[in-house]
Amino acid sequence: MPGHFITFEGGEGTGKSSHARDLAESLRKKGKSVVLTREPGGSPGAEDIRTLLVTGSAGRWSATAETLLNYAARETHLRETIRPALARGDLVLCDRFMDSTRAYQGVAGGADMELIETLERRIVGATRPELTLILDVDPELGLKRAKGRGASAEDRFEKKGLEFHRILRQGFLAIAAQDPQRCRVIDSSRSYQAVAEDIWRLVAPLAGAT
Repeated sequence: MPGHFITFEGGEGTGKSSHARDLAESLRKKGKSVVLTREPGGSPGAEDIRTLLVTGSAGRWSATAETLLNYAARETHLRETIRPALARGDLVLCDRFMDSTRAYQGVAGGADMELIETLERRIVGATRPELTLILDVDPELGLKRAKGRGASAEDRFEKKGLEFHRILRQGFLAIAAQDPQRCRVIDSSRSYQAVAEDIWRLVAPLAGAT
C-alpha cells in the first residue's frame, strides 16, 4: 500500500517546523509509521547542500543558483528518502518542498518560472504532495518570531529584508489559490494550540488517525 505525502510550507517564523515535529509525534502515538524530513536536506548529500543555501550572506547566490542547488538536493532527497518511505507505506511529513522553490526563488527571487516548472516536472514528477499546509503569518511577526529563536547560522533568508518576505507571502497565497484541492492555508498568527488543532483536523482523516 503506498504511503501518504504531506508538506508544510510558509515563510520565516510561521512555526511549520515545530508543528511538523509535533504532528509526527502525535501520529506515532496513534501507531502510524511516520518519516519526518525537511528541505533543503533530508538525505546526507542534500544536507550538505542545505548548508550552502541557508548560511552566509543574503547575496551569496542568485535566485537561479538557489533554484539549481535546491533541485540538486531535492533529487537526492526524493531518491534516497521520500520515495522509499512512500513505497513502504509510510506517512511522509516534509518541512518545505517544491512550493518553497516556486515562492522563494520564483516569485520573491525573480528566477525564471519556466526553469522551475521544468525542473519540477523532471525531478518531482508524480511524487507530489497529497496535502500541503501553508502556514500564513504577517512577515513582520514572522521575522520577529524567527529572531526570537536565538542566534543561528541558518539565517540567510531572514536577511533578505521585509519587502522580500512580503512578496514571498503573496507567492505562497497565490500557490494556494491556484491549487485549492491540495493546499490549505492556516492562520498561524493565532495560538500554537489553535494552529495544531487545525492541522490535526486536516491530517487525521488522510492518515487514518481519527
